[in-house]
Amino acid sequence: MANDASTVFDLVILGGGSGGYAAALRGAQLGLDVALIEKDKLGGTCLHRGCIPTKALLHAGELADQAREGEKYGVKSTFEGIDMAGVHKYKDGVVSGLYKGLQGLVASRKITYVEGEGRLSSPTSVDVNGQRYEGRHILLATGSVPKSLPGLEIDGNRIISSDHGLHLDRVPESAIILGGGVIGVEFASAWKSFGTDVTIVEGLPHLVPAEDENSSKLLERAFRKRGISFSLGSFFEKAEYTDNGVKVSLANGKEYEAEVLLVAIGRGPVSQGLGYEEAGVAMDRGFVLADEYCRTNIPTVSAVGDLIPTLQLAHVGFAEGILVAERLAGLNPVPVDYDGVPRVTYCHPEVASVGVTEEKAKEIYGADKVVTLKYNLAGNGRSKILNTTGEIKLVQVRDGAVVGVHMVGDRMGEQVGEAQLIYNWEALPAEVAQLIHAHPTQSEALGEAHLALAGKPLHSHD
Repeated sequence: MANDASTVFDLVILGGGSGGYAAALRGAQLGLDVALIEKDKLGGTCLHRGCIPTKALLHAGELADQAREGEKYGVKSTFEGIDMAGVHKYKDGVVSGLYKGLQGLVASRKITYVEGEGRLSSPTSVDVNGQRYEGRHILLATGSVPKSLPGLEIDGNRIISSDHGLHLDRVPESAIILGGGVIGVEFASAWKSFGTDVTIVEGLPHLVPAEDENSSKLLERAFRKRGISFSLGSFFEKAEYTDNGVKVSLANGKEYEAEVLLVAIGRGPVSQGLGYEEAGVAMDRGFVLADEYCRTNIPTVSAVGDLIPTLQLAHVGFAEGILVAERLAGLNPVPVDYDGVPRVTYCHPEVASVGVTEEKAKEIYGADKVVTLKYNLAGNGRSKILNTTGEIKLVQVRDGAVVGVHMVGDRMGEQVGEAQLIYNWEALPAEVAQLIHAHPTQSEALGEAHLALAGKPLHSHD
């Protein structure tokens, strides 16, 4: 296969999602000659099938809830139903605008953008569209796709993935959601707002099981209040078609029926048939193995994003892509502290966190060295105005830094920026307590929690 490229690139990137395009943009900014290869659309899962469109659905659902509840605020509003064509027009408009902006960014950085399905042909080359692109370094960033279970076939009609869920032309009357993690609870929240009767099935003891147990319990309480049903602690056994939909059977003998079954058990790496193993790249269960600098076992190959076994978050992909570009450009980037990455689940109410859970902190520092504090949003003026409930929980090493911030409540995702500074700068409660937070804002709740942890509570009890 001939190499028709005009030069050997400094960096050839396979995959144009969050990690791949971040590496391309930063690499080009640092003077690297970059080729970016993508078989689908620039922006990948996050922009087209994940972060952005799901949050658009959730916002539409929020407006539906507000229309129903206007009277409690003295606003005479009525809710007449969901126009899914209109929802999709709004959602797709958001995605389209960001997509065009991203295309413009890549073009402006003089990145060689190649549309086509690429394959790693050697530790220094990628083949695509009958052409070989040689690179001094290769970055693998091929992302992930929705997973299923053995014997559970996703048909795109009655048994669907999150990809299908984003394009349904109707509001299902009822839905079973298999998986109570981030994807599952976000769809449950949006569909409930649209009017769907929702049941979540989660085999582990709690919803959002990766979060602090207190956050999980608060979300479960809120979901019960909203009328979202869930079954915890028993695993899926089988799914069968019925006359009108799907029946799901669990290991504990319980059965649930609904119009659709959404399979939301996570995402698996896209790595098969792409030449990785043939080139000698070390892998485990489909994931490419990489060190803290995203280096694989082959010196000329790195990997980022959902392809490696780190947090499957777009902003993690951004950070890893930037890290690789800076390393290749001769800078000295700091590895990602994955505990210090902010995490947000955009259901109603939102769940946001950074740092370690109370349980993890006790494992690391010892149970007698861990101090926690809970601040109820009932004491926060702005949260009262917004009619949201929830808590902020702080996890501190005794006489030391705050090592975990866990928040549940509407718009808590907007507060996680300050929370990540508190964790990553190893702030002491007394240092945060000195900061003046604007009144009335929800950010005050973080300040009040640290005032209380520092021993001088204001709008909270001792």
